[in-house]
Amino acid sequence: MSMTIISSSFPKGGMIPRRHTCQGHDTSPELFWEEVPDSAKSLVLIVDDPDAPDPAAPKRTWVHWVLYNIPATALGLPEGVATADLPPGTLEGLNDWERTGYGGPCPPIGRHRYFHKLYALDTMLPDLGQPTKARLGEAMQGHVIASAELIGLYQKQ
Repeated sequence: MSMTIISSSFPKGGMIPRRHTCQGHDTSPELFWEEVPDSAKSLVLIVDDPDAPDPAAPKRTWVHWVLYNIPATALGLPEGVATADLPPGTLEGLNDWERTGYGGPCPPIGRHRYFHKLYALDTMLPDLGQPTKARLGEAMQGHVIASAELIGLYQKQ
C-alpha cells in the first residue's frame, strides 16, 4: 500500500468548506496520513494552487502552507492547528502572503484546485529559517522516498 493523505474536512476532489477559506475563518483543514514508510525520518506538507490567478489562464502556482520536519511518527494535523500545537520539531516555511502558517483558498475568479502534498523524507532537514516552497524543494532533492496528494476545490460564492 502507498502513502495516503486524507481530510475529514472535505473528500478527495471535493469542495473545501468555506470555514477553511478567506470567506470563512481561514482555518486549516484536518489532515490525516497513513502508510508512511518505516524508513522515513521526517515529513513535508505543501499546500498550493496551480490555477492562480484564473484557472482559464493560470500564470503561477500560489503557495498556501509550508511545513517541514514534521515527525514521521505524526499521524496528521487537527483542524485549525496553531503554530504552538504543531507536532514537536515541525518547522514552518513562508507562504505566498510572505508569512508562515496556513492561508486558505481565496481565488479571485473561477474554481481552483488546492493540492495538499505530503512528502516522506529519508532525513531531517536542517533549520532553513522560513524557506519558500522553492528553497524547501531544493533542500528536499534526493531525499523524497514517498509522496501523497489530496486535491480539494474552491470557488468564491
